[in-house]
Amino acid sequence: MTEHAGPKARWGIWLLLLSPALLAITAVTLGTLLAIATLDSTRTLLIDAGPAIDILLPPARIVVDLASAGTIGALVLAATAVPARTALSSRLLDIAAGCAAVWALAALGTSLLAYFDLAGPVRWNILGASYGQFLTEVALGQAWLATVLMAAGLAVLAFAVRSPVGTGILASVSFVALIPLALQGHAAGAGSHSAATTALWMHTAGAAVWVGGLAVTAYASTRTDVNRPALLQRYSTIALIGFIVVALSGVVSAALRLAEPSQLFTTDYGRLLLVKIIALLLLGAAGAAQRRWVINRLVPSLHPRRLLALLVTGELTVMGVASGAAAILARTAPPVTEQLAVTAAQRLSGQDLPLPLEPARFLDQWAIDPIWLTIAGFGIVLYAVGVRRLRKRGDRWHPGRTVSWISGLLVLVYLTNGAPSVYGVYLFSSHMLEHMALSMLVPILLVLGAPITLAMRTIPPRTDNSQGAREWIMSLVHSPLTRVLTHPLVAAVLFAGSTVAFYYTPLFDWAVRDPVGHQWMIAHFLVVGYLFALSLIGIDPVPYRFPYPLRLLTLLIVMAFHAFFGLALMSSNDLLLPDWYGVIAEGWTLDPLADQRSAGGIAWSVGEIPTLALVIVMITLWSRADEREARRLDRRATRSGDVDLADYNAMLRQLGDRDRNVQR
Repeated sequence: MTEHAGPKARWGIWLLLLSPALLAITAVTLGTLLAIATLDSTRTLLIDAGPAIDILLPPARIVVDLASAGTIGALVLAATAVPARTALSSRLLDIAAGCAAVWALAALGTSLLAYFDLAGPVRWNILGASYGQFLTEVALGQAWLATVLMAAGLAVLAFAVRSPVGTGILASVSFVALIPLALQGHAAGAGSHSAATTALWMHTAGAAVWVGGLAVTAYASTRTDVNRPALLQRYSTIALIGFIVVALSGVVSAALRLAEPSQLFTTDYGRLLLVKIIALLLLGAAGAAQRRWVINRLVPSLHPRRLLALLVTGELTVMGVASGAAAILARTAPPVTEQLAVTAAQRLSGQDLPLPLEPARFLDQWAIDPIWLTIAGFGIVLYAVGVRRLRKRGDRWHPGRTVSWISGLLVLVYLTNGAPSVYGVYLFSSHMLEHMALSMLVPILLVLGAPITLAMRTIPPRTDNSQGAREWIMSLVHSPLTRVLTHPLVAAVLFAGSTVAFYYTPLFDWAVRDPVGHQWMIAHFLVVGYLFALSLIGIDPVPYRFPYPLRLLTLLIVMAFHAFFGLALMSSNDLLLPDWYGVIAEGWTLDPLADQRSAGGIAWSVGEIPTLALVIVMITLWSRADEREARRLDRRATRSGDVDLADYNAMLRQLGDRDRNVQR
């Protein structure tokens, strides 16, 4: 849908669309000043560096957040909501590049304020050296430096990239630039460093997509070369995902930082958090109004555009209030504060040592991992929606596939949120149990669910040259990288070789100590396990699969490799990560070397159960394939009058006649 508006109409729309930015900045500034005036800084502020820093630092951080939101929102919309290789998509990429440049500059300026906030008054003659030391040797400074460099890289690449695939990759990479600052803040004192940093990153990422997408959608809606209802509908879906991510991560963060619900009303931190909660509810209501009211009433006239601009104004204003509260929250001590590390467990993991592991602990020990909980939740809901669509149009989908998919995701939730993850920090055997299940059990269940086949049968294709979910799935399935990774030999080498590469290189230490490394470890085990299972028993199509006898041989070789790895751990007298697993469980009557040997036994024995399941599934598929081939040959013989059999009998008669002639 295209339309033309006069100059006065366009100016009026621009005024309505720009007013939210002014209101947001005003809300942030007033919120900052009000908080500083009303809160007892000696009691609640984490650091008191003087009134200038107290006033300048929160708005500066807001500029960083808004610039990052503009970058991510423009990239996500360019990759998913507008037609590729058009003037509009190029303009969105230009906006992303400009916002990324502002992001880099604002991060650089904010890093200087953060330096003064930490160091206090510094003499000018040593400012350069001490500031450089802050950026390169202090964790907070390193986070700001990494943010500056990644934002600058995004600015350059956004100007250079114009292809749909490149835009999608750039949109995905932009979320990585939010990680360094998510590792700072209150995370270490929130009771669970990994969960707190993960929740903070998710919260920032969801808000960036939501806020940035709204601002960019508001701009794109003023253009004459845009299908406005389609754009708003697609943004509405993106905003809904962002809302869910922000809400879930916010609940996890609040639970980690509040000892009890009453602290929402009895502490300064709780009251500021309550402001954010109210703002979130208002924004959710505004999003629902947009989906149900504005999009349906949008027609090519000036009035609905004013209605849209008014709604955008309200949403961005509330977002400004929420951002102002968040800026003060970042400098306000939560009720649950960091405790002095006394034990080895507190020093290494930031948490108290749990109760010794026994059978009952496998049911009552939980530690929320918001990333995998969210992924599993979306996976179950979207799969159920796809199955429902098939049934509504009368198509059949085997219930066993649905059960397999949901079971795989529920097992994934337990492994990443339950006892295996909780005790994997302290016991190598528990870590190995999580590893084996993540790489062998969960992938088998997920592969048998055939998610790609379901998606291709239920997601409608787009006709305007934009990249929706179906188009991105097709691009991924048919990409050269996927062809390489799904080759049975490559998948087998990755599955077997990555185990040795992980445990006998610094990757293991990184995965144990760093929240980012821990998330990478889970994703890696899942992906390589999924690729290996897909090459053996996959229902979804791949470019090439081995014949069934060769598949069985490949499975036996890989499992033998796993057995040798387990035997190596069982017979080793050297402890892996002795400065972690050798000391972190002090207080338990546990021999770390004996626990490592138990881990070797798990790697050797527990893997046999999924192996047996793979063998059974492969034999079943092999038998069904033979039956299908036999039925195909029977149908062919029926159609051709059994010509093949007649030709075969004729060949036998000719051979017999030749033998008789020779004997004569």
